[in-house]
Amino acid sequence: MTQVDILILSNGPGEVTTWVRPVVKALRQQLGDDPSVVRISVVLSPCPNATGKEAAIALSYPEVDRVQGAEHFWQFLLSGKTFENWDWRSRGVVVFLGGDQIFPVVIGKKLGYRTVIYAEWSARWHNWIDRFGVMKAQVAARVSPKYAHKFTVVGDLMLEASSNSSDKGQMTNDKGQITDLIGILPGSKAAKLTQGIPLMLAIAEYIHTKKPQTKFVIPVAPTLDLQTLASFGDSQKNPFVEIFGFSGASLIIPEDGKSKASLKTQKGLTVELFQENPAYDLLSQCCICITTVGANTAELGALGIPMIVVLPTQQLDAMRSWDGLPGLLANLPGVGSTFAKVINWVFLRRKGLLAWPNIWAQEEIVPELVGKLQPQEVGEMVLDLLAHPEKLADIRAKLRNIRGESGAAQKLATLVREEIDKF
Repeated sequence: MTQVDILILSNGPGEVTTWVRPVVKALRQQLGDDPSVVRISVVLSPCPNATGKEAAIALSYPEVDRVQGAEHFWQFLLSGKTFENWDWRSRGVVVFLGGDQIFPVVIGKKLGYRTVIYAEWSARWHNWIDRFGVMKAQVAARVSPKYAHKFTVVGDLMLEASSNSSDKGQMTNDKGQITDLIGILPGSKAAKLTQGIPLMLAIAEYIHTKKPQTKFVIPVAPTLDLQTLASFGDSQKNPFVEIFGFSGASLIIPEDGKSKASLKTQKGLTVELFQENPAYDLLSQCCICITTVGANTAELGALGIPMIVVLPTQQLDAMRSWDGLPGLLANLPGVGSTFAKVINWVFLRRKGLLAWPNIWAQEEIVPELVGKLQPQEVGEMVLDLLAHPEKLADIRAKLRNIRGESGAAQKLATLVREEIDKF
């Protein structure tokens, strides 16, 4: 094979973990592990949901040879030169896995590379892009017939990890009793954790008083350390702990080094902290999850896991993870809080669907709760779903119906290989 460069363009934490990871694995499986023949580079673009650790995560993938962080993206886009002045081979393919679809157009032209875009819901720049791998046939159906040959249905990249998902979401404890496992996904950034941790732990306490056999687990985001996570459950460090009627929680790290760390609430509830990433195997054991808005809802939806999405508004400037200009304004130093309050006030007046599965389906498949939420009301909703497994089964079925086919990573890698063969 001729020496080639594969340049992956991506952006946020969700894309890096759920799109980039399976695609680079599939590329290596099809094109080999020798970087002197096929070199894989990842360039990240800015994202309002970014944590700053996306580059390190991408570089941890053994299939990836080099990574450039988002802070250097605009220089690269405009000049075609990376911060470290990478060399580029004469032949290559730009693969789009997150960001703005104009980016592969510009970068592909600068480098003289062919271009492949993965498109979930919409595909743009049909005349400038060489190939599109789309999640569902509906994306290609809206395209002019003269570009139809560029489109291939590859399926859903987020389904790569969901083949072993559980239908029951139940475990057996040491006494042989059936235990419901509930996942808690409060997010990874301070704006969400400030309200999310005390609210969700208070919900867990309420459920546990009504259903003591229930177990709870938090899949900890790879960008978040345990001490920081625990600080949001400490009333001395987070004033919102008391607003939700929550008495606080402390971090427990076992001395044996083998058992998992946990958060133990003042009322005695233990919530296990799961640090392995991605946490798909764990999530697949959950009968239901309580989650904030964002990429979590997309991952849970792809896994077919029922969820209740909560967006508490006790702190109106908490939400700063909007896309585009609103996200940039809400995160400006000094004045960002003011912009966030205005943006969120307008948002609450015009609120549409928030969870990704609901946006995909254009209907509320999973419950969305927005407002000055209280633990008891959310807890009762969870208990009702646990008491009626047919409701959970209906949600699972609807979640699976709105997603695409599996095997997307291999099919997308095949498109890249076909473009390489054209050189």
